[in-house]
Amino acid sequence: MERRDLNHQILNILAKSVRKIIRDDGADMSRIQEIRMRTGQPLRVVKENRETVLPAAEQPHIVTKEELRETMDYISHYSLYAYADELRQGFLTIEGGHRVGVSGKVIVDQEKVKNIQYISSVNIRVSHEVIGCADSLLPFITKNRQVCHTLIISPPFCGKTTMIRDLIRQISDGNQYVKGCSVGVVDERSELGGCYLGIAQNHLGSRTDILDCCPKAEGMIMLIRSMSPQVIAVDEIGTSEDIHAIEYAMQCGCKLIASVHGLDLDEASRKPVLGELIRRRMFERYVVLGNGEHPGEIRGIYDERGSVLCRG
Repeated sequence: MERRDLNHQILNILAKSVRKIIRDDGADMSRIQEIRMRTGQPLRVVKENRETVLPAAEQPHIVTKEELRETMDYISHYSLYAYADELRQGFLTIEGGHRVGVSGKVIVDQEKVKNIQYISSVNIRVSHEVIGCADSLLPFITKNRQVCHTLIISPPFCGKTTMIRDLIRQISDGNQYVKGCSVGVVDERSELGGCYLGIAQNHLGSRTDILDCCPKAEGMIMLIRSMSPQVIAVDEIGTSEDIHAIEYAMQCGCKLIASVHGLDLDEASRKPVLGELIRRRMFERYVVLGNGEHPGEIRGIYDERGSVLCRG
């Protein structure tokens, strides 16, 4: 995505006063990961994993409820009610695949979230595509031009979603390391495809089918039954339902690309249910990411036995 388009997509959804502050700061969205607006609190942005108060720490801009309301009006095209289904999940996805997380008063009906009203916080997560960031990883997670069951282990803000997105694109289109094949993506939080009005804003390849805003466990089974994927990709697995669905997909002959929050393979092995899959050597490759200068910096790649294949 061109820098001009990225700046346009993000700046146009901000309240005019906030827009001016960010413009005056330089407004290079290619470096910004998050913009956080909390009623009565300083305006903050995260740039390259570092939080900054704008316009300056010693003289911060305090976000008002009017600015939050104006921002939400722009995001929802003045019809927040029309986005009630998305708001139930705590976020909206806007053009460009950027995710806007919200918090406020939660309306509950029969023990289920019905809506969020009186929004008091907004977190705009800027979607960044890094085409080719998975180039160095592909030789280690493929054999005979076939994908290995792969688990990506990463702390937050280390580029795992960016990495998975590029893996999906390359596996779908095919290259010297892998034959192009059908990929099913369960995109529960609209972060991989960044779908806007049902259309993926990110490049996920020509043989990719996406279930947007769908629970991971249910989505994996739906894809197997309806789309016959050769590879299934999911981001941030965690529940026992997710793990059982992954095991089912593996038994059905699908290759899995998944990610989980964690510092290293040992920590992932201690997680309930997931640890059992690791001990049974269900995954063939483990990729550990860490904080570095670039998204998706690899700290280590391991085989199913935990033996080191590559160190970053």
